Amino acid sequence: MIVGNWMQPQPMTVSGDVLVSEAKRLMSENKLHALPVVDANGCLRGLMTRANLLRMGHFVMRTQSADEMNFFVTRLRVRDVMVRNPATVEMDDSIEECLRKGRELGVAQFPVLQRGKVVGVISANEIFQLAAHCVGAWERRNGITLAPLKLGPGVLGRIADVAVSAGAALRAIYPVEQHHAKEEEKSVILRFQSDDPAGVVTALEKAGFAVAESSKSAVAAQTS
Repeated sequence: MIVGNWMQPQPMTVSGDVLVSEAKRLMSENKLHALPVVDANGCLRGLMTRANLLRMGHFVMRTQSADEMNFFVTRLRVRDVMVRNPATVEMDDSIEECLRKGRELGVAQFPVLQRGKVVGVISANEIFQLAAHCVGAWERRNGITLAPLKLGPGVLGRIADVAVSAGAALRAIYPVEQHHAKEEEKSVILRFQSDDPAGVVTALEKAGFAVAESSKSAVAAQTS
C-alpha cells in the first residue's frame, strides 16, 4: 500500500501571507487538522496545524490584552506561526514507512509531495480509514484473533485451510505484533463471512490454535 492511494488529494492550501484568523476559519469550516503553506509554484513552505492555533489562542486568552487580540485578528500572518520545514512523505512512499515516520517523530499529519510540490495530505484520519478497511469495519464480516504463536513455514496456510474447511469464506488473514507477546510470536487476525462463525472458532481450537477473541462486525450485526 502506498501513500498516494490513501492520502487526501488536492488538499486545501494557504500562502504565508494569509492572516492566521483566516486560516483558523478555513480549518474550522472544513474540519481540517492541518493546512500546508505553499508558495506561488505550489512548493511547500510550512504547515499550519490546529495545535499551532490552539497554543496561540491560549496565549492570547491568558494575556487578556486587547492589543494582543487585535494583533492576532488583524495582523498575525500564517508565516509567523507555521511549522517551518515540516516532516513530509512522498506520494510513492509505503504506508508502513509513513506510520514508522509518524511514530518516530510524534507527527499526526504529513504533507505529501511529488517532485517537490504538495499533492496531498495524509493524517490520522486517513490512517483510521485504512485501519477500518483492513478490519472490515464497513463490511459484513466476522473476525477471529488467534492468541500469539510462532509463525513457521506453512502455519498461515494451515490456519486458512482449517477456517475454510469449517465454512469460512476468507476475506483477509494477517499477522500482527502485540505488546504482551514474545518477540518471535504474533497474533493472527482472520476476517471472513460465515453462517456459523462459532463453528470456525471450534475448528481452529480443535486444530490447536488458541482463539483470543471473536467478533461480528457492527454492519453484520445490524443486517443479520
